[in-house]
Amino acid sequence: MILLGTERQEDSTFWRRDIMDSNSNTVVVTGFGPFRQYLVNSSWEAVKELSKRGLGENIDLRIMQLPVVYQKAKEQVCKIWTTLQPLLTVHVGLASSTTALIILEQCGKNKGYQERDARGFHPEGACCVLDGPEKIESTINMKTLWKNVSVEGIDIILSRDAGRYICDYTYYTSLYYGNGRAAFIHVPPLSESVTAEFLGKALQTIILAMLEQCGEQREMDHRGKK
Repeated sequence: MILLGTERQEDSTFWRRDIMDSNSNTVVVTGFGPFRQYLVNSSWEAVKELSKRGLGENIDLRIMQLPVVYQKAKEQVCKIWTTLQPLLTVHVGLASSTTALIILEQCGKNKGYQERDARGFHPEGACCVLDGPEKIESTINMKTLWKNVSVEGIDIILSRDAGRYICDYTYYTSLYYGNGRAAFIHVPPLSESVTAEFLGKALQTIILAMLEQCGEQREMDHRGKK
């Protein structure tokens, strides 16, 4: 399912309080639209392939394409958390590396966004959230994920720097409004060996492993409330 709508949302800590105890089985996965020389963005192609595969009958998978525009991406991410209140939101972006890698990003950074977006703008104060924490960690332990998951035909690596562009900006925004229940995966550009179908299957493997962590955390939280 593709979600549409980019109504402007204002910052509110109420949203964060409202979603902290969500028991949703909805998982939102986003990719990005075209930018620069990438008229076909591998992140969105991979997400579309993932939607064909699904994440199992118990997960309500929603997908969304985000524009490579700071404010518009922020508005759509806010909309995800305020309207759907998902169990997890996974953002997928394109890493234009010369080596084909899948990169698991552990955290998002608030400041340093000087690079201009597809419309020639950058955020006010070069930051995601005024007075927000310097960085926010995902509740998904990417190191544990990295140790337990493998995808035949491509290496997976860890990162703590998502790049200070739309990817990092989107990730931080989602971590902020989602109380840490977001993840970010960088995928390589499409090639003869790295197809959209290949990346879609890889995303399925990785996100299912993330959901195992979410299930374990839910069980621990449930025991703690008894």
